[in-house]
Amino acid sequence: MFLESLMFSLSVTGPICLLLFLGWFLRRINFINEPFIEIASKLVFTVTLPTLLFLNIVKSEHGTDIDFSLIAYSLLANILFFLLVVLLTKLFARNRDDHGAIIQGAFRANLAIIGLAYVDNIYGDAGLALAAVYVAFHVVLYNVLSVLILTPKQHKITPKMFFGLFKAIFKNPLIIGILSGVLFFFFTIPVPKVMLDAGQYFADMSLPMALLCAGGSLHLKSLNSDGVIIWFATVLKIIVAPILMTGGAYLLGFRGLQLGLIFLMTAAPTAAASYVMARAMGANAKLAANVIACTTVGSLLTYSIGLLILYRFNLM
Repeated sequence: MFLESLMFSLSVTGPICLLLFLGWFLRRINFINEPFIEIASKLVFTVTLPTLLFLNIVKSEHGTDIDFSLIAYSLLANILFFLLVVLLTKLFARNRDDHGAIIQGAFRANLAIIGLAYVDNIYGDAGLALAAVYVAFHVVLYNVLSVLILTPKQHKITPKMFFGLFKAIFKNPLIIGILSGVLFFFFTIPVPKVMLDAGQYFADMSLPMALLCAGGSLHLKSLNSDGVIIWFATVLKIIVAPILMTGGAYLLGFRGLQLGLIFLMTAAPTAAASYVMARAMGANAKLAANVIACTTVGSLLTYSIGLLILYRFNLM
């Protein structure tokens, strides 16, 4: 039974690990470069990934129920974990200038790329439909919390700032793709088959291309600096977060797809967007980049262990 659980875990993490490694390797031998990664990432974010999320909602069976109790739990759990991270960071990180980057790196998960890749690998289209709704709510939550924690103390958080934030959120291509899918799904708006087939070609590009770009963006040599702080944020993100939130979901009675989804999303490494936001708001962008790299590499191990345990006890 243990060997069977181990093989299942490796069958899920193996392809994703290989694609990340391939992206890193191709970047190291200069087969792909930074301009390619930038353009390909933009293509994924603005076109192919929104198409994937749109199609998985539109193609869902109309008897499918979205478990909003799961969404509500995950939002509350993420807010409570955010508050825990803020408290621990203030207690253990001496340099206050690093607090914003540490806190964001410890709670903001890479849902749209790594999380979705694992959900797709295990549950397929059925899992992606629920995951799309999960992503929509959490993209909004992560952006609001990131603004709260990254805004310099000398600057006041104003209603105008939040209006601009929500305006930017609803211009987010992922949100547009998800909301469009929900609209087409609930009102049974027909989509011509030729458009569905063409869209599927785009959608099928999303996760492999995104993983290659994520691997190509890793700069492992930069992990030598700020070692203790990086590991502090990393442990919180890929060990403490999935244990607490998956454990809480288990105690509340979630099982199968619901419990698996909570684990796969909370165990995801730090989102690449945390670097962009840290840089834009004057936080420690180098530290943010190091946390992304460390959590991405470390999550390959923690995902494997978590999946082995969940599969071994028939919980997902």
